[in-house]
Amino acid sequence: MDYYITDLKLLIEQNGGIVSAGDIQKAGIDRAILYDSLEKGILIKESHGNYILADERPDEFRVIQSRSDKLIFSHGTALFLHGISDRVPHNLDLTVPQGDNVSRIKRTYENTRFHYCKKELWDLGIVTLKSPQGYEVKAYDLERCICDLIRDKKSIDVQVFAQALKEYFGRQCNPRKIIKYARAFNLEHKVRAYMEVLG
Repeated sequence: MDYYITDLKLLIEQNGGIVSAGDIQKAGIDRAILYDSLEKGILIKESHGNYILADERPDEFRVIQSRSDKLIFSHGTALFLHGISDRVPHNLDLTVPQGDNVSRIKRTYENTRFHYCKKELWDLGIVTLKSPQGYEVKAYDLERCICDLIRDKKSIDVQVFAQALKEYFGRQCNPRKIIKYARAFNLEHKVRAYMEVLG
């Protein structure tokens, strides 16, 4: 039995500190091991069908994103993951398609801030980045982040906004890509203005 518990711990570690019942089944670990681990207090249930090790602090980015495949790190959180913002986010910014119900996630994770966008634009610019603990998570690329910041300027911290735009337009600008995104969000004139001033 201990041999299988070691396998289970390793599987959870490889998955960023969280594992689903489906992942356990795919790995060929018997459900009896899962129930035994829960009973002994080795594992605890994080959410419906998801489990974490009781004695370890899992990767918060990975755990939150495991709640739904529609949760994409965005805005200041994505900038932090890209290394553009040196400010560790107190609240994790996530974007979901309009109409998605995230009330249960909001209740469980009070340090989350949700942004909504049209369903047809939700998946524009999704990339895979590393969380601070080194696990893969989904976030928006830089061009999408810049468009989101410009679009939501009133609710963005002034320092984060200024640092991100200066860094992007001064050093990392991909003009063709940012203009393509800006057109999709109806922001082309604003983006071109920042390109002229900061480029």
